[in-house]
Formats: sequence, C-alpha cells, structure tokens
Amino acid sequence: MLALAVVIGITVYIFSIRDRVEDFAQYGYPGIFLVMLMANATVIIPAPGVAVVFAMGNIFNPFLVALAAGTGGAIGELSGYLAGFSGQAIVENSKAYNRVLPWVQKYGAWAILVLSAIPNPFFDLAGIAAGVAKIPVWKFLFFCWIGQIIKMGMFAFAGAYSIDWIVNLF
Repeated sequence: MLALAVVIGITVYIFSIRDRVEDFAQYGYPGIFLVMLMANATVIIPAPGVAVVFAMGNIFNPFLVALAAGTGGAIGELSGYLAGFSGQAIVENSKAYNRVLPWVQKYGAWAILVLSAIPNPFFDLAGIAAGVAKIPVWKFLFFCWIGQIIKMGMFAFAGAYSIDWIVNLF
C-alpha cells in the first residue's frame, strides 16, 4: 500500500508541475536526467520529456543526452514497477495490460528491453507487469536502462540532425 501511495503521490506532483518541467533542461545533462526522471515517474498520465531530449540533442552531445535521458528515464520507470510489485495493479482489467502481461511473463526482461526501446505510451503497463511478475528490480532496471538509452538516442540524434534542417526551411 505504501508503494502505491508513493507512486500516486509522485504522479500527482509531476502532473501538477508539467508546465515547468522543461525549465530543468537549462541545467545541461543533470537537467535532462531530472526531466526524464520526472516524466517517466508518472504512471499512465503522460508528461513532457521526449521533446526536451529532441531539442537538447541539437545543443549538447546527442550520445551524452541519450545516456542522461535514458538513465533518468529508467529510474523514473521504477514507479510503475513498484505499483505492480506492490500487488496493486491499478490497470489489471485493461485490454492493453492484458496484452502486455503475457509477454512480460514469457520473455521477462527481454520484453522490458524491447518495449522500453520502442516509443509507445504503454510502457508503464510493462513496468507494472514486470512488478507483478516479480522480475528482480536490478534486472528490470538494467534492461529498461538499455532500452531507454536506445530510444532516447533515436530522439537525441534526430534532434541533432534535423532541427537545423527544419529551421533552414523557414
């Protein structure tokens, strides 16, 4: 119950400051880390974050942006994992969750890696499923971290190579 209360508290807090979360990006890599930590700490409710990674990829080294964003994102995803681990899966009757859970149960951490590397709004469900499946936290974090770095790398490098092109069009 405590883990679920913490997850709900974090989600409500992040949602309440969603308009100011981009201000953290002015602090460089630590700011990018914090933005992604907070954006991914929300459960189900989307928060901005990828747009910051895209923009910061044009300003900073895109590989280091991906590393900072992926690390913050993986740690932030612990909120969904904890919600599932606590046994209080708040989405267990949804169709999307019931599609993700068998994948996580069958493929374990490999499903976490693939689902975290693909831009999709359903990764929170995978984190909850990983908690329900009692995947060890270190394994969840490691595979989620690798997947987050891959995904954030795509956005950071896209920002690094496309923003100047877009600006020159106008």
